[in-house]
Parts: sequence; C-alpha cells; structure tokens
Amino acid sequence: MDTQTRHALKKDKFAEATATSVNWLSGHRAGVVRWAVSIAVVVVVGVSVLIFWNVRSSSADAALGAALDVYTAPLAEPGAPAMDGVYATSQDRAKAANQKFLAVADQYGSMPQSSKAHYFAGVTYEELGQNGPAETELKTAADSWNHDLANLAKLALAGLYQQTGRSAQAVDLYNAIVAKPSKTVTASVAQLDLADLYAATGKPDQARALWAKVKDADKQGAAGAIAAQKLGTGQ
Repeated sequence: MDTQTRHALKKDKFAEATATSVNWLSGHRAGVVRWAVSIAVVVVVGVSVLIFWNVRSSSADAALGAALDVYTAPLAEPGAPAMDGVYATSQDRAKAANQKFLAVADQYGSMPQSSKAHYFAGVTYEELGQNGPAETELKTAADSWNHDLANLAKLALAGLYQQTGRSAQAVDLYNAIVAKPSKTVTASVAQLDLADLYAATGKPDQARALWAKVKDADKQGAAGAIAAQKLGTGQ
C-alpha cells in the first residue's frame, strides 16, 4: 500500500470517527449539557466555599488577635493617670479579655480560632476566681483536634483540679499528657507538675521517682535541671 493510499484511509477513518462523535452528541445533547452544567456548579460552589472560609478565617484571626491584645495590655503604674488600653489592675484586664474571648468562641464556633478562644476564656476565668466557668471552657479546649492546644488546656485543667482538691483527676490528666506529649507540653513538663502534686499531697517517694526520671531523660534541658534541683533540695 503506497503512502497516498494510507493517507486517504486515515482521512476516511477520521471523518468517520468525527461523524460518529457528532451523531452521538446530537443524540445525547441534553445529557451532555446537564453534565457540563453540573461540573460548572460544583466548581463555582467549591470556589465560593473556599472564598467564604478564607474571609471568615481572616475575620476570626483579627477578632482573636484583638482579644489577645487586651489580655497582654499594660497595667497602669501606681498614681499614673488613666489611659486608653491601660488597665488599673490585672483583674480588670482579665475581665475585659475574658469577654472578648467568649465573643470569639461564640461567633466562630466552627473555626480553629474558637478552640483557642475557649482556652484563653478558661485561663482568664481562672484568674478571676471563677473556677466553674474556667473548668467548662478548658474542657472544651481540651477536646480540640489541635493536639498542641488540647495539651495546654489539659495542663491548665490539671492545675485547676489540683487547686480545688481534686488530685485524682489532676493525676489522670498529667498521665494523659505524658502518654501523648506535644510540642507545647512535653512529657517532662507534665511529669514535673505531677511530681510537685505528689510532693504537696504527702507522697515524697513518688515525687522523687519522677524527678529522677526527668533528670535522666532531659540531662541537658531545663526540665532536667529543675528535676536535679528538686532532688538536691528534697522539695
């Protein structure tokens, strides 16, 4: 078969395939249109959701940042005149920040910033001496999918339990952190706090055992140095 003949056959096959495709499209035009419209709708919805999420996330970041600005605002010097953004006492500052954290937690309940707001709301409630609401907020933060944040909340919650005479619950939380530490709360930090709890509740042998463990595990770190000091002073 010569070259000219092969080219002619290829053209005929292409023309036949094209005609078949055109005929198929003609017979299925409505289905093709529906399919194309469905794809377009999915794309539009996906883009809209992404835009909405980004806008809402930026808004949540700004609100949480404003609350943190209040929480870290300066305190007035004794005898100094009143100034905007400066609080007379740490209690006044904690109260103002607490209200803002609660507002963020309520308004952005489905966002990651909400869990952070719950944590800081719990901390500020504790500073205000309101242990019941503090426990509620810290428990919510402790259930966060963010393990770093959850461990911070568990550590604060364990401290609250210890202060309110619920040592058994505090021990459980410290051990939970030791089992699954994070960047924010290492196993050594939780063990140091647990050892202090043992020492304060008349269990010096258990405290010393933990200090020795931390000292061996963190020979060059701050936690190891603290543990060594505790062992040396017997505190």
